[in-house]
Amino acid sequence: MSLELMCRKAYECKLHIGKLDTDVKNKVLLDAANLLEQNDLELSADIIAEMTKKMREIAHLSDPIGEVMSMSKRPNGLIIGKRRVALGVVGVIFESQPNIITDAFGLCIKSGNCLILKGDAEALSTNKAIVNILQQALKMNNVPTEALNLIDSTDESVTMEFMKMNSYVDVLIPRGGAELVHNVITNASIPVINTGVGNCHIHVDEFADLDMASKIINNAGESVLVHKSIAKHFEDVIGVHCVENIDEAIAYINKHNVSHSEVIITSDYDAAQKFLDEVDAACVYVNASTGFSDGAEFGFGAEIGVSTQKLHARGPMGLEALTSYKYIVYGNGQIHE
Repeated sequence: MSLELMCRKAYECKLHIGKLDTDVKNKVLLDAANLLEQNDLELSADIIAEMTKKMREIAHLSDPIGEVMSMSKRPNGLIIGKRRVALGVVGVIFESQPNIITDAFGLCIKSGNCLILKGDAEALSTNKAIVNILQQALKMNNVPTEALNLIDSTDESVTMEFMKMNSYVDVLIPRGGAELVHNVITNASIPVINTGVGNCHIHVDEFADLDMASKIINNAGESVLVHKSIAKHFEDVIGVHCVENIDEAIAYINKHNVSHSEVIITSDYDAAQKFLDEVDAACVYVNASTGFSDGAEFGFGAEIGVSTQKLHARGPMGLEALTSYKYIVYGNGQIHE
């Protein structure tokens, strides 16, 4: 199948997938989890267990599609509502990790989206095996297999062509290193959700619990900013940057961060609130590790990425991040004058 035909078939299928009954979507995910456990994949038991666990968790989450987000009546009698709908066709370009396939599939099917995947050449045989199993689950439930496709070409020009399929693909999500993300953002004509990677920070305030700080720093492995009054306690930590006060820490973070996750360790309530209010990042923590910036940890079942932008989604992306909305308007003969 040509790339254009694959994308067109997904586009033509998206209305059907967006209208699937919740019970059907859940059955697809549960069947897919069972099939993954029954097939002999060249993956460790732990990886398969994690993949199937997340799909089952997604199956038990509330279905966001069709949710009426608001409803109000205008003075002219029009009733205007806002209803949640699927994005349509989601493209994911990713490196290695096979769990990206099942996470993306679970979230896309539950949120009524079609999914087109483009992985790297090294994992192609494993990726194809996983996708074949997931397509079996679709067939078992009479759901068109066009809802899930894998681009199996290893030609870089095909990846570049995929990035230009804006007539058929509604959004593109890169999952991988900085080079991959930059390449997609630079070359795509499809709207891209930036899942940027890079430097995050932990600010150890002058009122921090030092034992807590040590545990969080060792767990998160981020760059460390410490108040000058306690700098002597961190002389053995690589990459420590001393700051005069919290304002300097916030300014430094906002200048050098990638809008992903930032932490303050402090027992001072005012300092914590100031940090939460003024740091510009998708996830801002008080006294906790950045390791929690993950869809599963946030209760989303899984994630399709961690967005570092402000439009359309931000932070760990679960079901709601894979939806948009439409306005629905009820009238009784009103005309615009």
